[in-house]
Amino acid sequence: MVEKSLWTELTENNPDHSTWYIQRFKDMAAEGRDLHGEARFIDAMAARASRILDAGCGPGRVGGRLAELGHTVVGVDIDPVLIESATEQHPGATWVIGDLAETDAESLGVDDAEFEGFDIIVSAGNVMTFLAPTTRRMVLANLHSLLATDGRLVVGFGTERELPLADFFAHVEAAGLVVELDLATWDLRPRTADSDFIVAVLRRSGR
Repeated sequence: MVEKSLWTELTENNPDHSTWYIQRFKDMAAEGRDLHGEARFIDAMAARASRILDAGCGPGRVGGRLAELGHTVVGVDIDPVLIESATEQHPGATWVIGDLAETDAESLGVDDAEFEGFDIIVSAGNVMTFLAPTTRRMVLANLHSLLATDGRLVVGFGTERELPLADFFAHVEAAGLVVELDLATWDLRPRTADSDFIVAVLRRSGR
């Protein structure tokens, strides 16, 4: 057993939170808001028909769009309400209930002789900050293990959410990853000392 994620604690304390979260993005879509910035970023990095893992997929906003663009997508999230919504809204991808601190290829249904890892893993939506602090390094190590040899892991989160960047970078190094690109936004703006968000493109160290 691992420590409960902060998201799990939040939904246990407020059982309506997941439903509110789903509706929030539906309302934003109805207003004509652009909800595909993260997916555009990942799609620009990806070869056609790439194998992509949406780690902490929520209701499938990012992974669902990537599936529409022709990629083979698996999404995993600990919240069954969000996974149910992803399955209903985005049938073109595979959606799995699971804890990122314990996720492996078998639990994702890709544990076969031909699977050589995901080409890209994306963890958007402040997922890293909703993990239990004691599991963040473990999660990055797990995601490292799921990457193809030349695969890349892309992590985005708000830097004012109680995950100091120094701690994040230490977790990245301990997990056997290195930073390939360090940005402030999903639309490629460079990160500065005043930035309140990070988009980090990571790869296996020593590659």
